[in-house]
This record gives sequence, structure tokens and C-alpha cells, in this order.
Amino acid sequence: MTTISAPFAYVDTTWPVLERMAEAHRRSWEMLAALGEWWTGAERISIAAESRRASALVDGLPDPGPGPAELPEAATFAVHKLIADLPNVTKDWYDEVTTADGMTDAHYIELLGVVVNVWSVDEFHRALSLPLEPLPDPIAGTPGGIRPSGAKPHGSWPPTVWPDDLDERDLDIYDGEERAANVRAAMSLHPDSVRWLGDLFDAHYLSWIEIGGEQEPFRVLTRPQRELVAARVSALNECFY
Repeated sequence: MTTISAPFAYVDTTWPVLERMAEAHRRSWEMLAALGEWWTGAERISIAAESRRASALVDGLPDPGPGPAELPEAATFAVHKLIADLPNVTKDWYDEVTTADGMTDAHYIELLGVVVNVWSVDEFHRALSLPLEPLPDPIAGTPGGIRPSGAKPHGSWPPTVWPDDLDERDLDIYDGEERAANVRAAMSLHPDSVRWLGDLFDAHYLSWIEIGGEQEPFRVLTRPQRELVAARVSALNECFY
């Protein structure tokens, strides 16, 4: 597990990769290595490594090995469930995982953020038949353990934070919008996961400028074409959202 000097260079690809995508992937790896609110940097890298192990098992590939830090058993189980058996994730399962030793709802959401973002970057590489980027070296330190004070039940399994209830330090996560779409608010119990996903969302799919109706000039596919691809991929992945 070694960080290379020029990560996400994309110099030998059949398909051209926009520099804005490469930059988003580099920022993603910086976020991955960083200290979390509920997990250390080493534990976050271990979550990422476990995500890759789960994907390898699904694809019948060699086991890439564990990460640098030991995870609670429930965390390891959650990673494999999210990667390999997502359609069968239930409320009972969520309740069991988030009350297990070493876990809380906030631990789970930060873990989910790591899995979603690492899997997204890895899938980009797999789609282009590129080797996966080496995982970064973790940043040392102790997690902050700060839970958003405005987190409340809003119909989803974990508590979420709506724009009116954001703490001052998190006012940026919804870009000033008065109402947050559920897909953005889903991981708001860990605001950095919202920031992380939003950055990759802008680079890979739609920026908030485009959601407002303006096509950005570097795009090849129109928004309806991208929505069609997204809907097809979601169906193939058995996404129940």
C-alpha cells in the first residue's frame, strides 16, 4: 500500500479522461487518507481495502489483502454486505449493525461514505480496464467525534440534517440550497461524506449548474442521455432508491 508520486495520471488510457475528473479523484484520495470524525485514517484505509476485498470476491479475483488497521467485526460485515448484497439490506440489518460493538449510526454513515466514494473511483477504473489506484497512506491522529447537533429522524433509517438545522461549520454542504434532495442528505450525519460525494458527483455526473438547466460545454452526452444511462445502471445494480 504505497502512494505513488503522480496519482491518477491517466496517461495510457484508450479513452481520454478529463483533467477535472483526475483532479476529483486526487481530492477523493486525500479525503480517504484524512482523519475522520469516527474512524482514524488507518481505519478508513482499512474500510477501503475491505471494499476492494469484497469486490474481488464477487468477481472471483485474488484477495488483495486487508488494510493497515483492524476493524470491528460488524464494520467488516457491513462493508461486504454493502458491496455484495445491497438489495438485501434491511432496517433490521441496519439496526443490528449500528448497535454492535465498535459501531454507532455515525460510524456506519462514515463507513458508507468511504465505501461509496472508493467504489465509485474503482468502478471508473474497471470500466476503462485500468488498474486500481494504490490506496494512500493514512494521516495519523484521533477522530474528532463531533456529531451534527441538528441530526433528526426524517423518515430514513439514520438521522439526517436538513438545511435549517445545519451547524455553522457545515453550512456549505448543500451549497446554500433551502431544501436538500434526499440523495444529498442521506449521509449528512457525517457532513464530510456529503462534501466528498458532491465533489465526485459534479465531476462524474451532473454539477449543480447543470441541475439548474445549463449544459456545461465540456459534456458530450446531454442530460437526458446521462439520466438514461444512470437509470439503466441503477436497474442493473438493483438499486431500490
